[in-house]
Amino acid sequence: MATPKDGRHHGRMGLSVVVVDDQAAFRALARELLEADGFDVVGEATDVASALAVHRLLQPDVLLLDVRLPDGSGLDVARALMHGVSPAAVVLISTADYAHEVNRCGARAFIPKAALSGAALREALA
Repeated sequence: MATPKDGRHHGRMGLSVVVVDDQAAFRALARELLEADGFDVVGEATDVASALAVHRLLQPDVLLLDVRLPDGSGLDVARALMHGVSPAAVVLISTADYAHEVNRCGARAFIPKAALSGAALREALA
């Protein structure tokens, strides 16, 4: 399920981010952490299909993408976006270590879920 911007505009001009994860609690935590550090979380998605749809609709600067999704792999989403017209910077997240997949799928970086913060995302995008 894709969720566009919820109307909570903070007047910031930070990078726009879509959080893709099948766990609502993690999406809420990621939103809170990233918005507190100046990112503009413009949407959420829960699976591969909605990740692709919300990316097309919102064209975020960053797609924070869980690797394990209910209908497939976030790695496939990253590969698909690598060839897109306006690809977002894809940053993989997971509880398992997928750092070795970054170059193979075209992602910018990997951040373990437990280490997610605004600073970690900025460093991954640098």
